[in-house]
Amino acid sequence: MKKYIYSLTIIVASLFYTCSDYLDVVPDNVATIDNAFTDKFNTEKFLYTIYAALPSAGDVFNPGLNTADEVWYPRERNWNIDIPMGRQNVTTPELDRWAGTGKNNLYVAINNCNIFLNRIEGVRDMTDSEKELWTAEVNFLKAYYHFYLVQMYGPIVINDEEIIVSDSADKILQVRSSIDECFTYIIDLLDKAIVDLPLNLNFEVEELGRVNKLIAASIKAKVLMTYASPLFNGNSVYTNFKNSEGEALFPTAYDPEKWNKAVIACKKAIDLSEEAGIKLYQKEDYQNAFQANLSDETLLTAALRDRITKEWNNELIWGDTQFAANGSTLHGNSMTVLFPLTSQYRPAQTHAATMRIAELYYSENGVPIDEDVSFDYANRFKTRTASEDDKFHVEVGEETAVLNFNRETRFYSDLSFDRCVWYGNGKQGAEDDVYYIHKRSGEFAGPVSRSDYNMTGYAPKKLIGMDTEIAGGTRLAIVRYPFPIIRLADLYLYYAEALNESKTAPDSQVYEYIDLVRDRAGLEGVVSSWSNYSNAPNKPLTKEGMRKIIQQERLIEFTFEGGRFWDLRRWKLLKDYMNKPIKGWSVEEEALDDYYTPRVIFSPTFSEKDYFWPIPENEIINNPRLIQNLGW
Repeated sequence: MKKYIYSLTIIVASLFYTCSDYLDVVPDNVATIDNAFTDKFNTEKFLYTIYAALPSAGDVFNPGLNTADEVWYPRERNWNIDIPMGRQNVTTPELDRWAGTGKNNLYVAINNCNIFLNRIEGVRDMTDSEKELWTAEVNFLKAYYHFYLVQMYGPIVINDEEIIVSDSADKILQVRSSIDECFTYIIDLLDKAIVDLPLNLNFEVEELGRVNKLIAASIKAKVLMTYASPLFNGNSVYTNFKNSEGEALFPTAYDPEKWNKAVIACKKAIDLSEEAGIKLYQKEDYQNAFQANLSDETLLTAALRDRITKEWNNELIWGDTQFAANGSTLHGNSMTVLFPLTSQYRPAQTHAATMRIAELYYSENGVPIDEDVSFDYANRFKTRTASEDDKFHVEVGEETAVLNFNRETRFYSDLSFDRCVWYGNGKQGAEDDVYYIHKRSGEFAGPVSRSDYNMTGYAPKKLIGMDTEIAGGTRLAIVRYPFPIIRLADLYLYYAEALNESKTAPDSQVYEYIDLVRDRAGLEGVVSSWSNYSNAPNKPLTKEGMRKIIQQERLIEFTFEGGRFWDLRRWKLLKDYMNKPIKGWSVEEEALDDYYTPRVIFSPTFSEKDYFWPIPENEIINNPRLIQNLGW
């Protein structure tokens, strides 16, 4: 099977900047832009510069990772929690991509795309097929950068022509285009790219990092899913929102046909995935050097971790391997390294999962814990002692919260918590030789300092490679992997969602694609699980009920990957989630009952304006034809 991923060897990488060998190259010793296109060599370097502008999915400054309710940091870390704390502003907006500096300015990247497209035909030593391929790649990147901006700002300025300093004000000072115009433009560019991109890379070793037909088709599916969703489709709040020309920027009515288009795009991407040999990473795919005879429970837990952290695994469609120029790329230590491998090294665990995420995962019966007729939901914050039946996930004889028992396997593969079992990271042999995480105050994995500690008692084990471990007593051996941008499970759940929204009621096809993801996680199908274990057995039989099931399935499957933030936005649900307290355990307490007392860490506020980023104030001043987003 061909690999389509992206050779910059990072993720989960280091908190210091390291120069990569690929895709972050800028043309050197080039006096003018025209000189950059004198030959194939320099033209390719300019192409790499365009690639280097891709927003890093695995960077702590990725807005999808930490600007909502999924994780929380100590205030001293200040990794974008100003946004969920309600401190976004118009003067210097957090995580600005409209007029940001360096690679954070996507309009600079888009203009570089236009420069490239205007000059590629004149490069003397390139074949027509090479020009055709590189043009397709740049059309894809141009579409992707526009899409990224639309996700953040809503209606944007479409930049389809190269801008130079000497251009007239009429060309430079543009108005915002409508949502329909923006999405139509993006989709048209993707369609142009898809035609000329190869399904497989022609020279894999040399071209790792470049996009292909499957990536473009998958992103097109994501774009159409976003276009069809409530934030952009029938959003009545923006009915009277107009640009400076008096043109409506949002459609005035809900259009169900957008879901039909999303259905077609999702199925096309799934078909291409099958043709390319992409498949869900299964329990049978997990291997380790010890070749231990493991139980099904341990095998499944390990395989579910590997679905993210196994390098180049066969589920990944597009992964990010860029280094962040500002040195902020995710790192095993700053994120979630909780395994106590040596008394000489105490992990910081600052990337803390909120209580809301711990409650999100299903029970072992594959239904929400507040619906499961057998789950002790009312007493979930009390404690109980782990028995032999719990040995694969909780340390036998130790007490932890009821919330941590009888959960689906993804809960145990994705989350670390007090008294949990940690298999892997140097111990992948016998199942009775594992790590146990002790997180109460004064214990090894407890708080380290005011700026380096886990605020909630939960952390994303999901993001730590199975083979990451302490080397030499004091140094981390980090397993790096491409941070997922889109994988096959994305397409399956997108397809199930689009099918459900395009029908009056769910049918077997809707169930089929969500059940593929659930089956990989060791769960029964949707209809069976709700019928047998839920206090709402008919929930999967209605469009509205199935919508909630698909949404929860997505939120579970893609925790800590940056998808939750964008999904809750496009569904227009962030206002519901971000006006509720952020909670965790009382992690600074030593006594059992004190530790297992839920505490409010912060009470965020979220208003309608927060669905879109503010355009920087200076941009509005410099271009009077721009209209600011509502509320800013």
